[in-house]
Amino acid sequence: MIDLSAYQGIIFDMDGTLIDSMGSHLQAWQKACEAYGYPFDYDYMYSLGGIPTVKTIEMLNEKFGLEHDPLVVAKDKHQFWVNLQHQPLVIDETVAVLEKYHGVLPVGVGTGADREHAIDHLTDTNLINKIGALVTASDVSKGKPNPETFLKVAEQLGVEPSQCVVFEDTQIGYQAAKSAGMDCIMVKDGKIQL
Repeated sequence: MIDLSAYQGIIFDMDGTLIDSMGSHLQAWQKACEAYGYPFDYDYMYSLGGIPTVKTIEMLNEKFGLEHDPLVVAKDKHQFWVNLQHQPLVIDETVAVLEKYHGVLPVGVGTGADREHAIDHLTDTNLINKIGALVTASDVSKGKPNPETFLKVAEQLGVEPSQCVVFEDTQIGYQAAKSAGMDCIMVKDGKIQL
């Protein structure tokens, strides 16, 4: 198991890092793209993982020259996701790290999901009581790749950013961690990349 004793705080992304929900989100994005006339590109949409939904829609509007109301599309995308009745599953390797360091080091979650969604997922997977801080897209003015999410988690944990390590599954999240002055360990297909 990975040794994180050199750090004073651990921060996890949620979707795709602690919880295996990226597949269902991409299915919901595909439905939303079809409904609103955005060409759907799996790899492109995966690359946007971690960016708040409204910001993603603004980017899609710009990329494809469309002018859909981001709040309306976001609401519909969320409903598509709810209709999938996705039961979130944990990603074993990262949850094992969280459980090893729970009560040893301060642990938090920094996610591009909205607060309600994050709390639902963390509750459904019994992780909510194992974290000391939660910062969501609802809590920041600038989402990833801006470092605000991870900086706020560090602040809530009472740990200097440079003393934190982040677990992330997207390049956008990696950029946010690095911009916050934090080390970052990548998670790919449910496996910690060392």
